[in-house]
Amino acid sequence: MGFLKRIRSRSGTKNLEVASYGYGSSQVGHYGTRGSGSKLPLPILDKIFSYVCPHTQDETYLPSEGSMAEYGCMPCDLRDLAQASLVCSRWNESAMKLLYRSVRIDAVHYCSKEIELAEKRKRRSFFEHNADPKDAPQQRLQLFSRTVRQSDSLGVLVLFLKVPYMTRETCKADLAKTISVLPNLRYVDLPGGFFTGDPSCHMLRQELQARCPDIRRMKYLSGSEQSLLNLGHTQCWQGLEIVELSQLNFEITELLGVLSSLPAVGEVTISELLWLDDTILQVSLGQARFPPLKKLELHNVPSITAAGLTAYLSRPEVREALTSLNLSGCGVLPSKLHEILGSAPYLTHLSIIEIVSQPFHPGPPPTPLLASQSLETFHYEITSASGTHGITKPHNSYYSYLTESLWSGSLPALRTLYVRDGRFPESLVSRSLRTRAGEWKQSLDIFTKGLDELEWKFSSLGPITDLDLSPPHAPSSGAWRGEARRSMVVGNGSGGFLAVPPESSGKSGGKRRSLQDTWY
Repeated sequence: MGFLKRIRSRSGTKNLEVASYGYGSSQVGHYGTRGSGSKLPLPILDKIFSYVCPHTQDETYLPSEGSMAEYGCMPCDLRDLAQASLVCSRWNESAMKLLYRSVRIDAVHYCSKEIELAEKRKRRSFFEHNADPKDAPQQRLQLFSRTVRQSDSLGVLVLFLKVPYMTRETCKADLAKTISVLPNLRYVDLPGGFFTGDPSCHMLRQELQARCPDIRRMKYLSGSEQSLLNLGHTQCWQGLEIVELSQLNFEITELLGVLSSLPAVGEVTISELLWLDDTILQVSLGQARFPPLKKLELHNVPSITAAGLTAYLSRPEVREALTSLNLSGCGVLPSKLHEILGSAPYLTHLSIIEIVSQPFHPGPPPTPLLASQSLETFHYEITSASGTHGITKPHNSYYSYLTESLWSGSLPALRTLYVRDGRFPESLVSRSLRTRAGEWKQSLDIFTKGLDELEWKFSSLGPITDLDLSPPHAPSSGAWRGEARRSMVVGNGSGGFLAVPPESSGKSGGKRRSLQDTWY
């Protein structure tokens, strides 16, 4: 009895010492309420925490490998935010909304912490000394699944779920159990078999259709024709905004019926549909019409021509909605682009990628120049076919047509131009005669890439105000923009290039400290 009394007396003395130094439970206890930080308004806390963990602001419908943060370690950032949620109840309320809004399961830490964790994951038992390390992303997915299944209040917060490629391909059952308790889910990374009607993804598809009615993006590839047909009959996923169709065998009337049944669709990508022609854009069978879109992408659809697109743009609701158009391997000739630009008054992004074997024919009658008051970004990627012969390649005449359009001033809003001619900036400057030197009024960023080059080169062309073609203004941004190398057009009349050395970022990564290894 005396021994136990002595222990109790010592513990009481330690508690008094802790309290005398200011470390009592009233100040650092779980969900304490004292301190200026606990009095901050929730919007300000949300803003602060968004800088602690930037990738929680990711609301794109891109897969995990296409939506990674450029800097920092995302698992470490998420752990820092989780630890901040333990400070007080007000911080917990703000942090939880970010933690479970856009969830990302990463395979590794993007810092030196991964080396330490990889060693800890290895099984060091006597019988399994040389066993393979544990699958970290699968365990993180299972921990996350257990968390949201045990708490309904957390499951309703999840809107986006990003999963690594190998995890979503091998953990279909775990993924199905997870999404079954996420009723407000808008986007989730799915295995490739889901889009082709693979029987191994049948349970996952049933759970997604039954439990997640607010999905915003879906893809249908060869083999999923029946799933696409059921989409129009069951009125499932009425909130779909982005639809991708590729290599499908479908009737035009059935395809129109499905697309017209989606009231929120705004982006459609069609690729590898060799049977599709202008009929889908022209006909109107009752109420089944090709819906008005904000963005339309056509890849390897050779039977779609400029006449079909012009007929589609003749509808007032389409002209007012369409802002982006991408054409690659279609039947739209570059010489017919002026018809599309004239019918799309709100188009801001246009891309055409074509391989030509014949030179540009300006007429007669003369082909009108490219003209648009709204176009801001233009991908004009014209290349010559490999079998063409002659001193002058066919694509040169197409770039001459583009040069005339630019110098005419008919594209006043254009700010970014992509071309597949490495000498286009030189030819654009040398094309200007001294009597036309004052006609160039706009600033233009030009990205060029030759046939034998792997990266885009960036050049900036500013207003030309005198007969000597003074050097245009060089941009003040970093020496590299994305994957493009920067250069500057030298205004000496011949359009040379002056290389700009890259700027040192001065950033250095540091090792992150953490207390535990959780699913985030």
